[in-house]
Amino acid sequence: MTMLIAAAAAFVLLHLLIAGTPVRGMIVTLTGEGVYLGLFSLATLAALVWMIIAFAAARSDPANTTLWTLMPQARHGVIGLVLIAFLFMIPGLLTNSPTRVQGGSVLDKPNAITGMTRIARHPFLWGIVIWAAAHLIANGRLADLILFGSLLILGLLGPPSIDTKRMRALGERYAAFKAQTSNIPFAAILQGRQTLKFGEIWWRLLVAVIVFVGVLMVHRYAFGVSPLG
Repeated sequence: MTMLIAAAAAFVLLHLLIAGTPVRGMIVTLTGEGVYLGLFSLATLAALVWMIIAFAAARSDPANTTLWTLMPQARHGVIGLVLIAFLFMIPGLLTNSPTRVQGGSVLDKPNAITGMTRIARHPFLWGIVIWAAAHLIANGRLADLILFGSLLILGLLGPPSIDTKRMRALGERYAAFKAQTSNIPFAAILQGRQTLKFGEIWWRLLVAVIVFVGVLMVHRYAFGVSPLG
């Protein structure tokens, strides 16, 4: 269990204390942007693999106690939450946005705000938040709390960290983008700063549903448990 805690901490702190702080700029000054991105990607992959391996080992650890259990009646609600998560994650990945790595040039395009960025400035991370929360509800063991809890924390703290980093690098260009979008999903639309345009996202939502169904079908074989019971 100690190894899982260390891996989860490394994964979260790697993003919050390096990528989202002036430390990133110091490293880029020494290595250059391309080398930094390559090294950071490798470090992220290594931390993620470490966390997955540590989680697999922690599942059989005697310390992996059950903290809560999910009532069978709530199973469909959790599956519904995961579907919503996919509706944020997949379209977020398929939307070119200034919040993505090296996405600053998007600000110069007339459609800098389009699709999912009308709904949320960081749709992928909000999908991670919902996905992690659903898995926390469904899995009440200590190892699950550490794994999914760390991803939930990263998903919640990531957006303001990214915004700060982009403001530092892009200044007024990003400030204008922020003023027309919202971190909280649908807030900019409800406040009249944006308009939902389904035509910009329908096919991305369709892809998300297809991926969700595929993951649901293979979940038992890939992860050893079926969400369907």
